Amino acid sequence: MQDFIYSDELCFRNIKINVPVNYEQINDGSLMIYAREVVHKSNIDKNLPWLVYLQGGPGFAAPRPETNSGWLKTALKYYRVLLLDQRGTGASSAISSQTLAAKSPQLQAEYLTHFRADNIVRDAEQLRQHLGIDQWALLGQSFGGFCALHYLSFYPQSLSRVFMTGGIPSITATADEVYQATYKRVADKNKVFFKRFAGAQQQCNAIADHLLNNAVYLPNGQLFTVEQFQTWGITLGGEGGDLAMYYALEDAFVTVEGQQQLSYTFLNAMLNQQSYQTNPIYAILHEAIYCQQQASEWAAERVRHQYPQYQYQTGSDLLFTGEMVYPWMFDQMTCLQPLREAAHLLAHKKDWPLLYCAQQLANNTVPVAAAVYVEDMYVEYRYSCETLALLGNAKSWQTNQYEHNGLRVDGEHILEQLIVLADSL
Repeated sequence: MQDFIYSDELCFRNIKINVPVNYEQINDGSLMIYAREVVHKSNIDKNLPWLVYLQGGPGFAAPRPETNSGWLKTALKYYRVLLLDQRGTGASSAISSQTLAAKSPQLQAEYLTHFRADNIVRDAEQLRQHLGIDQWALLGQSFGGFCALHYLSFYPQSLSRVFMTGGIPSITATADEVYQATYKRVADKNKVFFKRFAGAQQQCNAIADHLLNNAVYLPNGQLFTVEQFQTWGITLGGEGGDLAMYYALEDAFVTVEGQQQLSYTFLNAMLNQQSYQTNPIYAILHEAIYCQQQASEWAAERVRHQYPQYQYQTGSDLLFTGEMVYPWMFDQMTCLQPLREAAHLLAHKKDWPLLYCAQQLANNTVPVAAAVYVEDMYVEYRYSCETLALLGNAKSWQTNQYEHNGLRVDGEHILEQLIVLADSL
């Protein structure tokens, strides 16, 4: 480990270790795992307990803090914080179409099977042992909560307490069941959005019609389609996302020599919304996070056919989709195209290992405090409640005050609430 880097109130230290790609076959290659230790300057010499932050996604790096604010400000009062770049993200042997280019589709698919929650948690265990820590706490946001639940299932002896925000999955629901609930939740968000913002429906319909009747290209040269436009609805699941969408719609069209075109500003915003391009794990392993001994078989695409209102035709009203991944993305999106065959292989993979142990979770003794957002568009509230009902030694704070990104919006308050809740267990 390098020496600490000092920045105003915060001190940082980089930690790097090598781990197996495949823990079942340790000679089958290795990965570098990166994590950043963060401690408040006033606590640099104190023997504080540790807290590991598990990022949402899957497929996104841990945050890069610039100031002592938000949930980190609360955490640093009590802990040394470890910001883990989960395998395949950030500085941890990152996955992209570039890094996988030399592998065949079959080898790409096999390689990517090792990047789910089970191996993310194994990596965390390697870090814990490397640092000589007996136990540490977890803060799991969204998919990070899925990882935390796996941790509780298989390595509870390593944990002092667990905090989860917007991230309690069903431990039994199939991908089909998850998306059946999600499409209904997204429909509700659409209804609220179009009721709140007068003229938004008409503008969205006009954009969709323009895309159907014209070849429109994003700044990266990619053909922009109605289906891609609909995925913008993922923004409706976050605090302030609806207002940001409404403002972007105001500048969607520009008149050039008497003809309306979609503006460069709007098209660039649409490209920036396609995080699947820069974070391919988010696309290629998204449905796999719900799979336990069964294949997803492109669940979001199949379930979508049960909701014809999401299929736009001229004369109908456009509805946005949400956090769904579709096979057409690997045909249309530039940075996903090289991974198309691997994505299809993974969608048909049936032998995914179990992610959760119901008996261990029922017998859990590690204090667990969870923030559950009643109107969460990403993680179904009903499924979260079902899991909490069987999870031992857990308490939840259920609220409709926040959307899925509550930790980012008001993290200081939310984590304080969860710490108090865990203290009561």
